[in-house]
Amino acid sequence: MISAPGNKILQTARLAIQAEAQALEQLALSIGPTFIEVTQTIARMVGGRVILSGIGKSGHIARKIAATFSSTGTPALYIHPTEASHGDLGMIGHQDVVLVLSKSGESQELSDIVNYCRRHGITLVAVTAVAQSSLGKMASHVLLIPNCPEAQPLGIAPTTSTVMSLALGDALALAVLEIRDFQVANFREFHPGGKLGRKLMRVRDIMHAGDELPIMCLGESLGKAVLEMTRTRFGCVGVVDDGQALVGIFTDGDLRRHFSASAINQRVDELMTRRPKEISPDALVSDVAHLFSIKRIPSVFVTENGCPVGIVHVHDLLGGSFL
Repeated sequence: MISAPGNKILQTARLAIQAEAQALEQLALSIGPTFIEVTQTIARMVGGRVILSGIGKSGHIARKIAATFSSTGTPALYIHPTEASHGDLGMIGHQDVVLVLSKSGESQELSDIVNYCRRHGITLVAVTAVAQSSLGKMASHVLLIPNCPEAQPLGIAPTTSTVMSLALGDALALAVLEIRDFQVANFREFHPGGKLGRKLMRVRDIMHAGDELPIMCLGESLGKAVLEMTRTRFGCVGVVDDGQALVGIFTDGDLRRHFSASAINQRVDELMTRRPKEISPDALVSDVAHLFSIKRIPSVFVTENGCPVGIVHVHDLLGGSFL
């Protein structure tokens, strides 16, 4: 078994990370007008997709970039260059934008997809370190990555080049996202699963409504409030006026503070908290979690035009792992 001193291992790891970080700094400074042109071209697509392709490590990066585009509202897919040569070229349409990744720009496997785009007038964007490469000369646009050395100790394994290609793809996807005014609520449509998807759900998706809603009218007694809180088990009751607008909230904490033998017949509006916190049914669940955190309240009424349509309790968030 071959071993190396721990300090040597850490030194190699840190040098590799530093080399990649320096390459990313150069990349950030290098993007300019061509990047803007490509971003605008993708944003203007109508009925088209971003087609990604690359071979080897560049292919793996291209797959990830395609996934990033798709998750941020820009239809995208990865086509393997070998499969493209055996029929998948038919998946590329005239309205598409094709991004091909190759550091050298000379990968022979890419020639068929490149020639197809050139022959049919399909927008081809080269992501390469060599502008005068075969790929660069055939492309409609060339996004140059700085020709930095790969990370040591060997300096030949794709490292800095793949990191820059990945970062450039992410930058493109996010720039297109901004042009299209893609919002966090839209993001949830593409991420319904997992903890992220749950945080991006709407309040209307988790609120309790209908018969579960603890509501009473102004002028009713404290005793009625106790019965309503017991029935619904949210530890509170919302108080509405004649127009059904939410004007107050009475909680089990209020009950403990005001309870006495004579208080049972008092009107609830004499004891309630006025102007309670409200939230819209179209708000995100993450907004409810933030509200509960900063206001230290266990529940909030969901209102539309001032009228209660639902209620959310902190347990609703805990049960769905929204926090």
